[in-house]
This record gives sequence, structure tokens and C-alpha cells, in this order.
Amino acid sequence: MTILVVIYILIFAIFALGAYAILQIKLFGMKVKDFWTFIEANQMLDKLYKFAKQYENMSPQEQLIYLSEAEKIFNAFDNVPDALWEEEYDKYRTVLTKYKDIKMIRWTEENAK
Repeated sequence: MTILVVIYILIFAIFALGAYAILQIKLFGMKVKDFWTFIEANQMLDKLYKFAKQYENMSPQEQLIYLSEAEKIFNAFDNVPDALWEEEYDKYRTVLTKYKDIKMIRWTEENAK
């Protein structure tokens, strides 16, 4: 019987912590979906940051993939307050710089034709 009570208390605690987290997200002025997208984008930012550092010349297919993933990250980061991603600003800036470079290269190649 005591094990059942402990299990109920643990389940209640888990739901309470989840509700508290959702409440904090709402109080911060965000939607839960935007916050979850931000978490996923933050993981992708790390991958793109490493990719931007390693590869100077990308194939056209790699450029398209990089551009589409970077745009998803930028959209996700726009939906959350800046205070959440201050620590990631250097990575964000590096990815953005590489994004702009690729856009410029693709634009000059298209206009050269």
C-alpha cells in the first residue's frame, strides 16, 4: 500500500513540475510550441555552427540544405525573447554570417548567367 502512495506522489510531482514549466513559459510571453521549436533549433544551431566552421566551399546541394536549416533556426529564434539565447549569440552570428555569404555567392552566380 505504501508503494502505491509513493507512486501517486511521484506522478503528482511530475505533473506539477510540468505544469509549473508550462506556466513559466506562458508568463515569459511565449507559446509552448515556440519554446519547443527553439529547443530543437538550438540543437541544430550547434550542428550548423560546426558545419560553418569546417567547410569553406560547399556544393550547391549542401548550400541549399544549409540555407533551409539556417532559415528554420532564424525563425525559431525570432519567436523567443533574446534573453533566452544570449549565450548562443556567437554561434548564431557565425551561422548568420555564413548564411549571408552563401546567399551572396548564389546571387552573384545567378546574375552572372
